[in-house]
Amino acid sequence: MIERIVLGPLHTNTYIIATGKKECIIIDPGSEPEKICKNLEAINMVPHTILLTHGHIDHTSGCRGIQKYFEEKGVSVRIGIHEKDSQFLGNESVDLNRSFLPPNSPRAQEAFDQMYGFLPEADFILEEGSTVLGTSIKVIYTPGHTPGSVCLYDESMEALFTGDTLFFDGIGHTSIPQGEPQALLDSINGRLLTLPTTTRVFPGHGPYTTIERENRDNQYKTDHGML
Repeated sequence: MIERIVLGPLHTNTYIIATGKKECIIIDPGSEPEKICKNLEAINMVPHTILLTHGHIDHTSGCRGIQKYFEEKGVSVRIGIHEKDSQFLGNESVDLNRSFLPPNSPRAQEAFDQMYGFLPEADFILEEGSTVLGTSIKVIYTPGHTPGSVCLYDESMEALFTGDTLFFDGIGHTSIPQGEPQALLDSINGRLLTLPTTTRVFPGHGPYTTIERENRDNQYKTDHGML
């Protein structure tokens, strides 16, 4: 089971992936933790892990609300992120997260205020090539959008969760602090588009796609046109 919920002012895709009859993983809880928890209750699922594809707050801001909700039920929910993006979490992260706002933009400030809250530190680190906590989900290190961006690949489900690295007919922005255009293109072409063509791609924003489709039609995968 893969369930998608679209959340927050930036319409971030949050994914719920069943790992057992009543257990699940959450990928990128970007906002509105109460909505995520209500959805989990409706489908009778309890999360044991939150996986973050990268550290931007439109992918992380729901973490603490989910943890708190399930703590009250006696359930511990662990958070994993790549080491190079762990700087976006914890008590000292507010200034770094705020630095990604476009200057002099009231709308951006409003979105930031809507999303930002206390961001707990990571409980464990996502490492290249490792599988996540006994599941079949494998970590693929894909820097470029951020230094610690990762994609999460489950070969058995033919599913790839790409965060803000690869989209339907698009790629991640790098015209932001810490973005690296060439690293992003290398990640996409060398690590993602080499996967089996039948792999379904579940991005951080927008509709899902496939590796076959993006190999054939993604006009940005060999240049910096969208960056």
